[in-house]
Amino acid sequence: MPASTLGRSRSVERKLLLYAGAYLGTGTAILFLHGYGKVPWTVLAGAATAFLSFILLHFFWSFKGFGGDPFLLPLVALLSFTSLLFLYRLNPAYAVRQFAWLLVGVASLWAVTCWFPRYQALADYKYLYAFAGAVALLLPIFCGVEQGGARSWLDLGLFYVQPSEFVKVLLVLFLAAYLAENRLLLSAGNFKVLGVFLPSPRDWGPMLVMLGVSLLLVIFQKDLGAGLIYFATFLAMVYVGTARAAYVLLGALLFLAGAAGSYFLFDHVRLRVQVWLNPWALIDTAGYQIAQSLFALASGGLWGTGLGKGMPEYIPAVHTDFIFAAITEEMGLGGALAFLVVYMLLVYRGFLVAVSSRDEFGSLMAAGLSALLGLQALIIIAGVSKLLPLTGIALPFLSYGGSSLVANFILLGLLLNVSHHVCFDGAGKEAS
Repeated sequence: MPASTLGRSRSVERKLLLYAGAYLGTGTAILFLHGYGKVPWTVLAGAATAFLSFILLHFFWSFKGFGGDPFLLPLVALLSFTSLLFLYRLNPAYAVRQFAWLLVGVASLWAVTCWFPRYQALADYKYLYAFAGAVALLLPIFCGVEQGGARSWLDLGLFYVQPSEFVKVLLVLFLAAYLAENRLLLSAGNFKVLGVFLPSPRDWGPMLVMLGVSLLLVIFQKDLGAGLIYFATFLAMVYVGTARAAYVLLGALLFLAGAAGSYFLFDHVRLRVQVWLNPWALIDTAGYQIAQSLFALASGGLWGTGLGKGMPEYIPAVHTDFIFAAITEEMGLGGALAFLVVYMLLVYRGFLVAVSSRDEFGSLMAAGLSALLGLQALIIIAGVSKLLPLTGIALPFLSYGGSSLVANFILLGLLLNVSHHVCFDGAGKEAS
């Protein structure tokens, strides 16, 4: 990347980070004036440290000549700062833990961009990703603990880890490497079934085995939200890699069949569907959470009640699955739409990186990571607003949860590494 273009990119990034820092400072001042926490000054120190971690990473990239997309880090900073503000407002103890995980996430982002800038080498280890993913999903079945109806957590003493969050990234790496290597065979096919050319089982085999094993393991964990994300990401990447709409249609039919089977096999799936269809009939029991979420969404109005002036604490587990409802109540429809735009911009920039990448593996990896990020946001926001049944997945960079936060920072680092090899000017267009 030319020095002038790199300088403009990092200048845009620095300016946007300063705006995000001003946003954090404003929210921090409001919380400080409200006297949140046992020691109100801690919110000032925490906010300053969080902003400092992002700005130091920015200056490190500038010093090293890193040419990653200049918009991705500020957008993630805005989401991360919002998470800290609302978690501190809901329960300072959650905010302190999220703050610690945020520092781990930023350190992970630094490590990925520092150690793996030439991401092309990652394509050589696709079967290692498949093996590591299977092991990571097996561990909770035998030695995990159950939370929220899903046995998908490992108790490491000081903290819990949810391996399925990291397996999402491994799945994208595996699929990107496999599709890049077998793209022509999977796109064209070599034998005809009902007038449609399909690839041989040998060509599909490893990819379907990886997906099938992953889905079976998350079913045993009762973590069907992760299964939905895996399958949706798989279909998105297969379509990007082959441009065959027939594969997506077949996958959608298989998904409907699997969803129907899960409805009859698992009591908690059946209960979630019933709550989705009519939460008011179960408002005293299983429907209470989604009903309170809908009340919070409605009470926010256009501009919200104001930070610290709503009542989101009536929503059970509001700091995890339902933090978007808390944000909407206190920031209103305007704030909710603003965060939807932030997620749309993240996904847009990610796909822009994908279409601009000069190699197939990088293009597929960027597309898969962007689809994964967008699908997670779409599914959980739709669940909170009762457009879809609840799945229990985390809202990227906003929900409380260390595993999700660190995994998404690793995702961001991989996406930035691909964009490092694409020359962007300050407006986001490919430089000449």
